[in-house]
Amino acid sequence: MTVTQNSTLLATPGLVDAHIHPDKSAWGAPWMSRKLAANLAELIANDRDSQFDFTMSVEDRVTGLFEQAVANGTLALRAHVDVSPELGTTHVEGVRAAAERLAPFLTVQIVAFPQFGLLTNPGTLDVMAASLDAGADIVGGIDPVGVEGDMHGHLDAVFGLADSKGRDLDIHLHDGGETGLEQIREIAARTIATGRQGRVTIGHAFALCDESLPSLGQTLDLVAEAGVWIATCGLGADPVPNLAQLQQHGVRVVAGSDGVRDTWSPFGTASMVDRAHLIAYRTGALTDADLEHVLSLATKAGGELLGVPEIANWAGPESDTRLEFAAENLAQLVVDRPAPLRVIRNGREFTRG
Repeated sequence: MTVTQNSTLLATPGLVDAHIHPDKSAWGAPWMSRKLAANLAELIANDRDSQFDFTMSVEDRVTGLFEQAVANGTLALRAHVDVSPELGTTHVEGVRAAAERLAPFLTVQIVAFPQFGLLTNPGTLDVMAASLDAGADIVGGIDPVGVEGDMHGHLDAVFGLADSKGRDLDIHLHDGGETGLEQIREIAARTIATGRQGRVTIGHAFALCDESLPSLGQTLDLVAEAGVWIATCGLGADPVPNLAQLQQHGVRVVAGSDGVRDTWSPFGTASMVDRAHLIAYRTGALTDADLEHVLSLATKAGGELLGVPEIANWAGPESDTRLEFAAENLAQLVVDRPAPLRVIRNGREFTRG
């Protein structure tokens, strides 16, 4: 990644948040006290219970969050937005409306995400299909085994919807162990079989973080062959991947912030520099090269995934899309986590309205 240093001014590509749940966020709303949850099912139940408690609209909460993200240098993001028979397409419509308010500074892809289950929550697949006509771009999925209890049934449904609508896929996969790796291999195999190389993403993929699993190397090779992207967020006590190992196997990785001050967690700043710092810390990045690599997951790699050429193929410090920071170099930027002094996209400087 080419940067420029003028005194302490550093120019970089725009940041990309490749995995965020903006409709769940309480950003700008009164403080939300969180409940303890012992497992994924309890986290989802807490989230489901909170959906109708917000006094602010989805559009207003998400607009405030998106404004904060752009001020922190995020120029593109992939938003996982809940759809279900209870919610209909309202959250997708709210997030799309918020995205339009932040154009032309922010590129937003929306994933139709079945947070509360797809097979286990009848009617969800129909709402997902409708959401793709109401502002969503990508077909989502969630733990085919751990949440749905039917790997092939769930994957048949989401791949089938993606085929019928001509869309890409982005599947949450929290399941660990060999069960998790089996699901990852099945997703990769279906990606190859359907000619979707480079068009499928797996979020979290915690099973890839366990270096003791016998089939890990085989799985990583298949993921690389399929061009499946892995989105990692470095949250709390969640597992984090060995980035060097994934890189050695040719697996492409992007970074995201996941939840930002939602029912799952009170944390999150809508800053991908903060997130790069956290991922770097949790993965033991010490050298300048390691710190720069982590930042690249939140810049050029994310731009490639989302198809944003001015980030993926950044033209350098003279580009009319750039961020400017008070930092000596990229390594210091990741460590010190400053906000950008200027956020410029296509020659226009962002200022809060």
